[in-house]
Amino acid sequence: MQVPKDTVVSTSIVEPVKKAWYDKISLRGYVQIRYNRFLETNSSLRTDYDKSVGDKGGFLIRRARLVFSGNVHERVYIYIQPDLASTPAGSSTIHFAQIRDAYMDLALDKKKEYRLRIGQSKIPYGFENLQSSQNRLTLDRNDAFNSAIPNERDLGVMFYWAPDHIRKRFSELANGQLKGSGDYGVFGLGVYNGQTANRQEANNNQHVVARVSYPIAFANGQIVEPGVQGYTGLYTVTSDQLSSSAIKGGDFRDQRAAASIVLYPQPFGFQAEYNIGKGPEFDPASGTIKTKSLKGGYAQAMYHWKLGNQHLIPFVKAQYYEGGKKTETDARFNRVYETEVGLEWQPIPNFELLTQYTITDRTLREGKALNNRQNGQLLRLQAQLNF
Repeated sequence: MQVPKDTVVSTSIVEPVKKAWYDKISLRGYVQIRYNRFLETNSSLRTDYDKSVGDKGGFLIRRARLVFSGNVHERVYIYIQPDLASTPAGSSTIHFAQIRDAYMDLALDKKKEYRLRIGQSKIPYGFENLQSSQNRLTLDRNDAFNSAIPNERDLGVMFYWAPDHIRKRFSELANGQLKGSGDYGVFGLGVYNGQTANRQEANNNQHVVARVSYPIAFANGQIVEPGVQGYTGLYTVTSDQLSSSAIKGGDFRDQRAAASIVLYPQPFGFQAEYNIGKGPEFDPASGTIKTKSLKGGYAQAMYHWKLGNQHLIPFVKAQYYEGGKKTETDARFNRVYETEVGLEWQPIPNFELLTQYTITDRTLREGKALNNRQNGQLLRLQAQLNF
């Protein structure tokens, strides 16, 4: 077709509108609400991992988290996660806002296989420690690994490496049904303060951590992920952690090594982890804190059952730990035997209901309680909103 001579034909090309950095930020989050008082056999039972267990526990907002994340540059990814339901130690007022994560990933190559993570983030030690609470089956992490890094995070610099196709596999595994831990590389190496998240560094020695983990895909669709990890450093038991002036704090060797094995639930799944090491621990014989040996781990079996669009995952978990907990009062000694049997039900992607029956036997030793043994059984419920 000929164009009339008096018609003006535009030859300009409309360029796409370039997005500002703030247009690249996404927002998501989740909220968890618990009640722990059903079928309890010991109302005097108390735990440090859930303050609503036992007498006058009531309902608890366990998590209320928002995640701001995005690629603000082709080489820079940011991740900021506050928790709006934190409770500072020793406070009777709950639901403070507190930073959980605040870091940037700097890609060192175009395929983003080599990365530096700078800021406050999870320390690559243990599979369950790295799992998001949004994905984890049991209500709380095991004592054996979480005592190494309570809150799972610290401030430092991490280096991660993983091939591009393995990074994609990590991403696919990190969903509510497969219960992955996320992308922390095939190899991770980091330096961090060592006093745990949201606590100021207290000595002139940084911790060093290393981890190797690889998700192996088999022809039948099953994926198995073995891993090894370890860290070393000095932890300072500060004066605000001591129950009396007779107990001496100071710097203590803090080091561990661990092995992990994970079979992702397709439909049967299995997790097991075990660690050994040394750390600060209250010694009742001398009445003070010493560097002592520790050990413990857990094993968990699960089954992913799909009914139409609904997901049911029954599970059973047994854990054991014997050693100090460096961030607790007097770096108190803990001996833990605990079994958890439960069921996670996800009728729609935005809602989950978890029921868990816990059988626990815990012995604690600190300056003001040299042999505090607590045991009991209780049924625990948690509703989770995902958005």
